Amino acid sequence: MSEPTTLNDTDADDAEGHDNQFVTFAVAGEMFAVPMGPVQEIIRVPDVARLPLAPSTLDGLANLRGRVLPIINLRRLFNCDDREHDDATRALVINLGQPLGFVVDRVASVLSVEADEIESATAIQSIVAADFLTGVIKRPRPDGGQDLLMTLDFGKLVEAQFAAIGQAANDELRGSGGTGYESAEHDHDDSEGSNDELRLVSFSVAEQEYALDIADVQEIVQVPEHITAMPNVAHHVLGVISLRQRLLPLVSLRALFGLPQEELSEHHRIVVIALPGGHQVGLVTDAVKEVLSVPRAQADAMPGILADDSDMHEFSSICRLDGGKRLVSIIATDRLLGLSGIRDAISAAQGAEGLTSQKESDVNDRVDNDDNDSTDDDAQVVIFRLGAEEFGVPIMSVQEIVRVPEVLTRVPKTPAFVEGVINLRGTVLPVIDQRNRLGLGTIERNDRQRIMVYLLAGMRTGFIVDSVAEVLRIPKSQIARAPEMSDEQSRLISQVAKLDGDKRLVMLIDPQHLLQGREMSDVSRMVGGDGDEPAAELARAA
Repeated sequence: MSEPTTLNDTDADDAEGHDNQFVTFAVAGEMFAVPMGPVQEIIRVPDVARLPLAPSTLDGLANLRGRVLPIINLRRLFNCDDREHDDATRALVINLGQPLGFVVDRVASVLSVEADEIESATAIQSIVAADFLTGVIKRPRPDGGQDLLMTLDFGKLVEAQFAAIGQAANDELRGSGGTGYESAEHDHDDSEGSNDELRLVSFSVAEQEYALDIADVQEIVQVPEHITAMPNVAHHVLGVISLRQRLLPLVSLRALFGLPQEELSEHHRIVVIALPGGHQVGLVTDAVKEVLSVPRAQADAMPGILADDSDMHEFSSICRLDGGKRLVSIIATDRLLGLSGIRDAISAAQGAEGLTSQKESDVNDRVDNDDNDSTDDDAQVVIFRLGAEEFGVPIMSVQEIVRVPEVLTRVPKTPAFVEGVINLRGTVLPVIDQRNRLGLGTIERNDRQRIMVYLLAGMRTGFIVDSVAEVLRIPKSQIARAPEMSDEQSRLISQVAKLDGDKRLVMLIDPQHLLQGREMSDVSRMVGGDGDEPAAELARAA
């Protein structure tokens, strides 16, 4: 986190409360000045998260003590060469309806300037167009010469580059409620066969594949370095961790299923599930594999001889994938509470919180209420990465997450933004590189990349991302409006989540805006048939 700095503490103190004070600074060898009034603070240049689809003059978004701060590069705005930041580089935080940070080469001083010392700048030749200058301050030097300080009109500079900021400031004044993710989570098209499909999160345990209904999965997180062990608990209860200010009991599925144990590593994942009664349990898996949409016809009830076995009670059905070569056992979360192993884990967590059996019913009521409140106040988000940046989409908007095949079939006469198509269980799926869509550089295909599948206007469409990180529940209090730096960006990324004590920024994407206008029509023509030549080519390719 960047600490505010003053260029000269005495000057800054003297400047406070005076209308004729100016902060002076250098950019690309020229000196400028700005009235002290709107300057909120002067900071070292913070780390930033790059905001896609924004003008190139925006370095990115910083998190300044819980506030999302756009950082604008004045050298780039003035069409000057970039340079590396050094110890002198600073950002002026100026309030223009919303706080903005402007990167300057160095800050010089705070000056008191009389009105008659400011002259017209129309005849001044500078790296900045005269339209963006309000005047020039001429200050005598001891050697008899003059220093010229050009006074910048930051309002006009920003208006020329970031027209949406003015509208964002007006919206902020009017106020807005909610996170904007409520509609995104519920607006996905359920009419396109969703009732005939199972939405599953699959994971592996000892090289066997299992799955849970996506609606029961609260979040998916890495195994932390430290797990608090509990005395006198069953061997499958690993202990408890603190998650979202609540104690979460952890159950090893390997131990619960009677399988050989292995040492936990960075590859293991905790699948947090909701159980009846407001309880939550973390199931420790070897690895989370995919998000799947599976036709119900491919899910068979557990064979009778196995369903009658008490050790198989928690499995409701088995999915047959890849022509029956891949079997996925589906766990019914409502049955897990009947397992002694799960009850032991919940009891251990309650014991750690100092709960007694006499108060259990009261506690369950409290947990129920807390859980309902949490659900109302949370956005459940799948986090993925593109380069160093993190993005999130509502979990209910994600149809599937699958591996990128070794070969994407390229089809003639298809839009340039389409990387190719794949055959996803008999369906032609157009695949788009998310990096290209957001104007980021391309990278070579690798094993960490995944295809995230969304239902856009009734069409399944896949987007390649660098990696899928986790599933999180994010309280609304940690979600803020994203600065509106361009029309396209503001439609696609309208909100930002501030996580890990405001040290981490996640840009929240509305998938329904991933394709716009003509792009959507082109994809629709590709997959819609209607005798189109591209559709016929795709069918043959699949």
